[in-house]
Amino acid sequence: MQVPAQFEYRRATSVQDAVALLARYGSESRVVAGGHSLIPMMKLRLAQPELLVDINDLAELGGVRVVDGELRLGALLRHAELLACAEAGERVPVLHDAERVIADPAVRNRGTVGGSVCQADPSEDLSAAFCALRAVAVVRGTDGHEREVPMRAFFRGPYETAVGPAELLVELRVSLWSTGSAYVKVDRRSGDWAVAAAAAALRLEPDGTVADVGIGLTAVGARGFVAAEAEDDLRGRAAGVDAFARAGRLAAAHCAPVADQRGPVDYKRHLAGELTVRALARAADRTGVPWR
Repeated sequence: MQVPAQFEYRRATSVQDAVALLARYGSESRVVAGGHSLIPMMKLRLAQPELLVDINDLAELGGVRVVDGELRLGALLRHAELLACAEAGERVPVLHDAERVIADPAVRNRGTVGGSVCQADPSEDLSAAFCALRAVAVVRGTDGHEREVPMRAFFRGPYETAVGPAELLVELRVSLWSTGSAYVKVDRRSGDWAVAAAAAALRLEPDGTVADVGIGLTAVGARGFVAAEAEDDLRGRAAGVDAFARAGRLAAAHCAPVADQRGPVDYKRHLAGELTVRALARAADRTGVPWR
């Protein structure tokens, strides 16, 4: 029977209280909300925090709002709540695409949006979606000061983020610049970690020219979950099959997949390119602008 190492447990009463508790133990403390990733790691002794800070009572960290042209998601927002939010699905459909393929209903009912991105798992679905959307993470420290971290700078590496040991992610902000977005994924079975996945967000001019684009990649070793070279090449081009295929080739060429039980490198690289094309095409369809 696997059991975690001994730890202290505290239930935070406010964001300020949570941050103060994290500051007391520094890097030896962890936040727990859904716990679907952290608890298994603790049972395997891959994580051995001295303190767990439970933030489930902090209602101020929940909810979905639209403020000043931004979709604002509380860090404690459950996956099921985001999936049930019709406004989020209408304005930013890539988020609903991603939420539908995250694990299973039990995980979606308890797991949180903030917990998913803070886990920084290379195969996590929402990370690529938020990076494609150029979302911004809001992080609060011990003095109450909040700083904004672009999601493209949020991920420092596998299981490592820009959130400091005495800081707490409180909100994710998504500017509503895109007019079409999509997420497509290949997995071995429904709800499994991705073999590969791609997110795309587009804003097209009335003539079909790509005014702006974001492309995120999951599970294929893309730096910061982003296919930046493909974005740069596509921006300013006419949206179309040839342009999307070129973007797919660039996305595949600049990722760095690793062979594992889900597949060899060549297969994953092929998927990176193909899924980029599919995500772009689906996002373009959702803009309502004709493209070729």
